[in-house]
Amino acid sequence: MRVALVSEHASPLATLGGEDAGGQNVHVAMLARALAARGHDVVVHTRRDDVDLPPTVDFAPGVVVSHLDAGPPKEVPKDQLWPHVPELAAALRAELLADPPDVVHAHFWMSGRAAVDAAHGLGVPVAQTFHALGSVKRRWQGAADTSPPVRVRVEAAVARRAAGVIATCGDEVDELTALGVDPGRVAVVPSGVDTAAFTPAGPVAPRTHRPRLLVVGRLVPRKGLDDVLTALADVPGAELVVLGGPAAEVLDADPAAAQVLAEATARGVADRVRLVGRAGRDDVAAWIRSADVVVCAPWYEPFGIVPLEAMACGVPVVGTAVGGLTDTVVDGGTGLLVPPRDPPALAAALRALLADPDRRRRLGAAGRERVLTTYDWQEVARMTEDAYRRLPRPRPAVGR
Repeated sequence: MRVALVSEHASPLATLGGEDAGGQNVHVAMLARALAARGHDVVVHTRRDDVDLPPTVDFAPGVVVSHLDAGPPKEVPKDQLWPHVPELAAALRAELLADPPDVVHAHFWMSGRAAVDAAHGLGVPVAQTFHALGSVKRRWQGAADTSPPVRVRVEAAVARRAAGVIATCGDEVDELTALGVDPGRVAVVPSGVDTAAFTPAGPVAPRTHRPRLLVVGRLVPRKGLDDVLTALADVPGAELVVLGGPAAEVLDADPAAAQVLAEATARGVADRVRLVGRAGRDDVAAWIRSADVVVCAPWYEPFGIVPLEAMACGVPVVGTAVGGLTDTVVDGGTGLLVPPRDPPALAAALRALLADPDRRRRLGAAGRERVLTTYDWQEVARMTEDAYRRLPRPRPAVGR
């Protein structure tokens, strides 16, 4: 098939760890590679965020990244991109007309709106993956939610207009059903993990003498780092390494990093907290291998790739029982799950695992086996391909 992926703010070319660069970037990049490895031709359409970017970039064998002009050619926070969606849709429509794909797969709600508008009347089905739902974000963040006010309404409309929705976990199907989406139009295809890059064997980041807890992710409140810092005060002797945020050389000037350190100081754990900034994929794997436990404590999480990366490296996960983590982490089997925003429960789980090396090894080995059988990107690509083939094909408009 000729597949058009649309990811307006999350380019596969982006450096991970920034405010708007995270799991979706990884998902789109790895899905594109895996689909191409199965023989499909893939174009990833994303917004130009740098005036010097060429129109297209060869990303991988069979994968091209196409830059669409929509809004200023510079970095714009994703929650400020909504006014530029009509321009994005027009640019995307021009490309679909010039080189019609067999399927369009949109990622995130604004990409979905652009995709259904761009493909209207062309006879090309649109699959939609939201990655995160505005209704869930509003529930957890309340007044701190910076999404455009129209987000929830637009998401429901996109879900109705798309040929089908591809959810990443069972929890998301329930949320979509609550929005009025027919669950019969929703396929569940998880995100995946690169099981060749994330392995138990490989380079290991330098260790100290302390037991090591590792958090990987953006320095945003919903990732629950504040709860981890609170729990750390009740996990004596352990150190916490935080991988994420800006590059190491500018970490000292980053307001979010400064806030994390201030919170660590307030809890009396600053001497046991180390921020190392963003890292490349190989470095992430090395840091994971250096950890005794990877901690994933978000308030909510549409899917969550970090737990899979930890499991692939044979490291147990302590996570919150939210969203996709309830699918990926087997409580007591590949890690431990605790309620969200419950530092005492988190601390108890961490103490239990740090005190039991044999249990950590068993959980880690089971995690590696689980990702090999269920979450390898080739398996995810096969499931995605099946979902594409089941999409109803819309009738093209007369005189297209």
